[in-house]
Amino acid sequence: MCGFAGFLQPSTAIDHDRSMRIVRAMAAPIDHRGPDSEGALVDAGRGLALAFRRLAIMDLSEAGHQPMVSRTGRLSVMFNGEIYNSAELRERVEAKGIALRGHSDTEAMVEHMALFGIEKTIGDLVGMFAIAVFDRDDGRLVLVRDRLGIKPLYWAKSGNGILFASQPKCFLAHPDFRPEADERAIAQFLRYGYVPAPFSIYRGVAKLEPGHMLVINADGRISDRAWWDLAAIAEEGALEPLAIGDEEALERYSALLDEAVGMRMVADVPLGAFLSGGIDSSLTVARMQKLSSRPVKTFTIGFSDPRFDESHQALRIAELLGTEHHPLTLDPADAMALVPKLPDWFDEPFADSSQLPTLLVSRLAREHVTVSLSGDGGDELFAGYTRYADVMRLQRRLRVLPGTARNWLSGSADRFSRRTGAIESLGRAVGTELRLDERAQRLAMAAGTSSAMLMRDILSHWRDPDRLFPGIEEPVGEAWRHTTALSSPSDMQLCDMRTYLPEDILAKVDRASMAFSLEARVPLLDHRLVEFVWRLDAGKRHRPGPSKWLLRELLARDLPRDLFLRPKKGFSIPVHEWLRGPMRDWAESLLAPATLSRLPGIDVSRAREIWDQHVEGRADRRFELWNLLMLASWNERWMVSNEGSPDLALSA
Repeated sequence: MCGFAGFLQPSTAIDHDRSMRIVRAMAAPIDHRGPDSEGALVDAGRGLALAFRRLAIMDLSEAGHQPMVSRTGRLSVMFNGEIYNSAELRERVEAKGIALRGHSDTEAMVEHMALFGIEKTIGDLVGMFAIAVFDRDDGRLVLVRDRLGIKPLYWAKSGNGILFASQPKCFLAHPDFRPEADERAIAQFLRYGYVPAPFSIYRGVAKLEPGHMLVINADGRISDRAWWDLAAIAEEGALEPLAIGDEEALERYSALLDEAVGMRMVADVPLGAFLSGGIDSSLTVARMQKLSSRPVKTFTIGFSDPRFDESHQALRIAELLGTEHHPLTLDPADAMALVPKLPDWFDEPFADSSQLPTLLVSRLAREHVTVSLSGDGGDELFAGYTRYADVMRLQRRLRVLPGTARNWLSGSADRFSRRTGAIESLGRAVGTELRLDERAQRLAMAAGTSSAMLMRDILSHWRDPDRLFPGIEEPVGEAWRHTTALSSPSDMQLCDMRTYLPEDILAKVDRASMAFSLEARVPLLDHRLVEFVWRLDAGKRHRPGPSKWLLRELLARDLPRDLFLRPKKGFSIPVHEWLRGPMRDWAESLLAPATLSRLPGIDVSRAREIWDQHVEGRADRRFELWNLLMLASWNERWMVSNEGSPDLALSA
């Protein structure tokens, strides 16, 4: 797990010393991603500059140093992540009579590329990765992102060349980069709490999408293509599902899971696991403990508020599995100590408030280990989110209404947001986690919309970004361009795995763990597991009754069922209360009219109205406010206070 930055001016000679200074400065802001060593390479004649920050996990010696050049000198590579099948790559290379200097996965990968080709090697990789590889023979730079989007990779055009990096703050050190916020990204951020790919918060900077490969040729031509396509895999699985019964599905998934977990337990540094007490992390830890000869180190964040706390569950699970357990109880002071650093670690606006406990559990884990396994991915693969059932249930109920009643409801969303007392029972159909006025309004909106737009609305923090930034453009089709209808839980799962999973869940885990130089590994998202699950018939991914049937059945082999037959609490914090209490002064400073006015185009009075409603207890505006606070905090850090950067200006 590391970080890198670089630039390429195809077929153009560059000044060696100046380029070395620039590229090192580009990598400096991500030293937390790789505190163990740094490296840089400039190929002045070919216009290439690379810089790397290393968190040493495999082969701690200089033999694992990056940027790494292949034995023949043809390929130069940097890569962030882990290749879990590097031993297999090594065997193929050594079978050709080539002796490797060390045992790093980087060396095995680059020599495999030199022998068998870049594209062939990428398709053979099992792991999480963002890769930059330059071929001196043809002057081609190839940027690659892993299949599910576990590791980040950004790129931008710059004059006749391109910039690329693990995080966009690296670009600010390049003299040709002019930071300008993209209003389309701001609109999408307000809605979702993250900026969806291919956008970034900066105009002209793109996220490379999961499973994509970007090729920059010597003549400057750029092509972007998918080398692994989840939608195609899901479609193929739906057309030709595996003809197997429940027991065989359990056994085959169990074997694949053991292999995935076992591969991710290989490291030359101490290793542990996050244990929330939920199904996914508990199953991951159970398999780790079976494969380990000593107690696995486990880490849990608890909450003093019992509404959010699952630490007692985690403790009981740890005791039953025999792990070496390390709990920590979060309080507002812990969270507030981290809040000022959020823009530095995330460096794009990011508004999933579970980022705070994720940061804290990462910091706790880093005190004991350098690698931690995580249970992320189970909810998307096995329909663990309540919204799937909510959408289907609501659509079924609305279909029985006469057309005149649906038309009346669909025209009443604004009225219901103000007068909701008479429709409480109908509003519950959308979900008890929503406050009453939201449930009522969404019921009304559902009457006149598709399942796809209903799910999009349920996921929305701001349903009307243009009311906060009048005239702002929101490219709805970009984030949801893969989805025309969500007529089943499978459709919703696929949508989440292409949007919410990489842009929220995995981005959160990557930035939070890397903030403390901790590598987080996600065995449930081994692509072979993912492909197998999508080949199962839909009834094995989601069926009536408690969610995640397959994972529950496997976990029941190791733990009593009563431990996980309970409602899901998630990993949230009481933001709505903390904003009225311990976070109020911080929030007030960011939402002061003078501060808000530095966000050009914002309706300051509208923002202040929402803040007043919340602090006075007239409405619960936690989601809108956390988004706005993260946007304002990012703006103050990167656009207002960042030396040499202009004030934020929305792009036309």
